[in-house]
Amino acid sequence: MARCTAPVRGHSSAAAAARCPVCRYKFRGYSGYSSSYPSYSSSRSSYSSSVGSRSSGSSRPRWSKSSSSVSYTPAQIQSLTPIREAVETGAALQPDLRDAFLCHAWGDRKGVAKDLHDLLEAAGVKVWFSEKDLGLGVPMMRAIDKGLANSRIGLVLVTPAMLERLPKESVADKELSALLAGNRLIPIVHNTSYEALRNVSPLLASRSGLDTSEDSMEDIVIKIAELVEI
Repeated sequence: MARCTAPVRGHSSAAAAARCPVCRYKFRGYSGYSSSYPSYSSSRSSYSSSVGSRSSGSSRPRWSKSSSSVSYTPAQIQSLTPIREAVETGAALQPDLRDAFLCHAWGDRKGVAKDLHDLLEAAGVKVWFSEKDLGLGVPMMRAIDKGLANSRIGLVLVTPAMLERLPKESVADKELSALLAGNRLIPIVHNTSYEALRNVSPLLASRSGLDTSEDSMEDIVIKIAELVEI
């Protein structure tokens, strides 16, 4: 009785299988081992590619153009989608609103807050910014209330200076209260962390936003510009 020679000679190739008195008949029924069974290396490569595409964790929200240079994480899409819906609703009812109200700590007004404002304006985002829009002799709280009421969304720049001010009764604290109540606030965390923010303001930290430890400030500006574009 013919016996398979694989235990002795091995079937490391189609030629070896063809010489085996048992397997050669099976071999003739196929176009070849290599075509019938994908190699381990090719399967592994395909699997790695598939896993890599799934684990990249980035996709594109419906309001971002296919030509956009930035990618979004699923968490960002989830947190920004309700704000986008509010932007679309507000644009239909009040088309003349400004795009964003920028809330920041007093200590950041001539530094990172101004840099963020300038980048947003350069990207076509119309921003209410105290250093520009709070005129001399104008009551501060009245101007802020008007700015909040006439802006589609609010941006809060969370920095170490903001964390220092939040526990105190300040203008920034009042701005945040109004923006949180309207459910249209995007925190932008810069040079700090959500953990540090949670220790100071758990309510604000519960709002997912954007973080310069994940995206550059330039990419964050692009995402905001896409979010408010109608």
